[in-house]
Order: sequence, then C-alpha cells, then structure tokens
Amino acid sequence: MTEARLDFIIFGATGYTGKYAVKIAAQLAKEKQITFGVSGRRKQALEAVVKEFVSDIEDVPILIADLKDEESLKKMTAQANVLINCCGPYRFYGEPVIKACIATHTHQVDVSGEPQYIESIQLKYNKAAEDAGIYIISACGFDSIPCDLGTIFAQQKFNGEVNSIETYLNMWVTTKVSGALIHYGTYESAVYGMAHSHELRELRSKLYPERLPPLWPKLKPRGAIHKSSVSEGWSMVFPGADRSVILRTQRFLYDKCKQRPAQVQTYFTLKSFFSVLTTIIFGLMFGILSKYEFGRNLLLKYPTFFSGGYVSHEGPKPETLDNVHFSMTFKAEGWTEKLAEPTDKHKDLPNKVMITKVSGIDPAYKATCTMLLLSGVTILKESDKIPVTGGVLTPGAAFSKTSLIEELIKKDIKFEVVSSLEK
Repeated sequence: MTEARLDFIIFGATGYTGKYAVKIAAQLAKEKQITFGVSGRRKQALEAVVKEFVSDIEDVPILIADLKDEESLKKMTAQANVLINCCGPYRFYGEPVIKACIATHTHQVDVSGEPQYIESIQLKYNKAAEDAGIYIISACGFDSIPCDLGTIFAQQKFNGEVNSIETYLNMWVTTKVSGALIHYGTYESAVYGMAHSHELRELRSKLYPERLPPLWPKLKPRGAIHKSSVSEGWSMVFPGADRSVILRTQRFLYDKCKQRPAQVQTYFTLKSFFSVLTTIIFGLMFGILSKYEFGRNLLLKYPTFFSGGYVSHEGPKPETLDNVHFSMTFKAEGWTEKLAEPTDKHKDLPNKVMITKVSGIDPAYKATCTMLLLSGVTILKESDKIPVTGGVLTPGAAFSKTSLIEELIKKDIKFEVVSSLEK
C-alpha cells in the first residue's frame, strides 16, 4: 500500500448501511487519526451524506465509481488502503469490487451474510488475494462478528481444550416501538441467500476436498424446538451464516495454526411459544417462495407483509434502533487438559463447561458498522498479527490474535465470561 492512499474509502456510502458507516468513520477519524473518502455513483447524493455526517472534517474526498464501469472501480480502489464495501446484495454487486481490489492491491471488508457468495469468493479468489498480499474479509458485522469472535473468545478463555460450542442469540426491545427493524437491502440478501442455499454442498466439497479428522464426542443437534439452561425461552436452529463462518474459521485454525477445531451449533431464542409458531409459519412461507422466481418476486414486492412488519424500504428509525438489544450466549464444553496435537484423542468425556456472552445495542446498523470499521482499522494497524499475509478470510481467522475484541469492548460491544465449572 502506498502512502498517498486514503486509509479507507466507503463504497456505497449513500445506502442505508453506508450512511451509518460514514457516521462511524467520522468518529474514528478523530479517535484513530485515519483518513477516509466516500464513493458511489451520484456526486450530489455523496455530498449530502458528507454534509450530514462529517461536516466538521475539512477534507473528505468524494469519488465517483460505478459497478458497471470496471475502470472506475479500479480508479477508486487504487486510492484506498482498505475498501469498506457497503454495496449489497453482494451476490449481485460484490465480485466486480473484489476483482478491482485484487488488481489494485487493496484490502476489502464487507458485511455480507450470504454464505454462497462468501464461500464462492474464497474458492475463486483466495490464491489471487494471497498473491496480491491483500485481505478479503466478509461477514464483518452482526451477527457473524459476535458469533465468530465470540467463539474465539470462549476458546481463549477456556484454559483447556474446547470440544464443542453451542451459541444462542437473543434480541429484544426495551420500549414499545413502531415501524420496521430491518432495511429492505438486508431482507433482499436473505431472499437470494435462501434461494441459492442448495449450491453450498457442492461448493464446500470443492473448497475443502479433505475432511477434518473425526472429533469425539460428537456434538449432536438439539431438537427443532427446545429449551436450554443457558437461554431463557424456546430455541431453534439459527438459519443465518454464523455456523458456516465459524466452521471456516475453525478449519483455518486447524490448517494454519494446528489448533483442535471446535464443533459448533447455532440457535436463536424466542420468549414465547406463540412467537415460535409465528416464526415457523413465516419461515415456511419464506423458504418455499424463495425457491421459485415468482415466489421471490412476491417476497421482494411485499417485504413488509412477508416479514410480519419487520422490513421496509425506508428502514428503521434511529430512535427505534437505540432500543434494540442483543446478546449471544456461548456454552463451551471440553477438557481442562490440552493435548499436544490437534488430532490426539482424549480418553475421557469432557470435564469442563464455560458460559460466555457477547452483548450490545442496535446490532443491525450501529454495532454492525462499528464492527466493520474497526475490522478495517485492525488490518491497517495490526496486519503483522494476522497469521497469513493475504487471502480470503473469515473475521475469526484474520483477527483472532489481534486487539479487535478489546477495541469492540471499548465501543460497548461486551465480551464476558459468565461462569466456568469443572465436572
């Protein structure tokens, strides 16, 4: 990276997530002494964003770039050390940006929660990113940063060897709110992610042709609906990208750092059984309709109806988001003794349980953009602590040995040990 470059350029700065990213970048610019610019297709709209969120910073360059213009993307990325990509759905708009970043030797972070996109990018571009000496890191927001780095945190605090981790996501509002909680762009990504989920098996067989050694005892999935001692309410399998991201991290740590991989299952919890039934009904409709073009058209045309009022094109109001809280609880089981090799087998059943937690507010936007920008800062300032010199990585693979968790704690995204018990 050359000295003339800006530390960050936020691409897609006029979108819903992009505006939050600009707001967080303005705060970090003063705190971390970083430089940044904004980019998109429309100069007037970009000027409005800068005027609204960074009016007290003298020089915020505005760069015009269009996804349909390869040269404009290269010109943009060539002026950044790290590109903050807020332009999704990434399955439609992400790959041209990746190509430009590789061509101009520019790091890229984004908030994609689309496993098919993320893993196909790793398959297609990992070697090119390695050769270019850059990091391409997706899933740098909620909910994969809390889940992936929360798993890393549990392993680091365990003081032994972790065999399995079960994660439980809870979300709630502290006061009665009206209107949507999710922007349409996030919903659109979920629709197409569900539609293409059938591609993952073949993709993963190409990405990891060699299986991991069998782990004992095997972590068995819990019932479709179950109660847990660590999460109050009714829990179900979490359908998002978390598990796929964590498993890629665990595979990386096994391959590169000779660490025993943890088995993982991810769940989310609802307080009432009525909420569970409602979620199942909407989930079934969503799953069936997303498989067919006419169904996807219906889902995308009537997002508010098919989400039970949680999604809108306008997105949630700031005062609504300030009342949204999340916690993710981790139940780690393993042994007090750590064996010499990751393939060595313990003779006895696990004898230790540790409960940890990650929590915060406004997970979808404020927390997400804080995680995203701090991921970029970590690449700038602590690349020497990333185990490899380039590639397409998960957050956990890239940041497990850095200070990112400590930086997130400073921003009120809390990581804590709740309890630890030896059997």
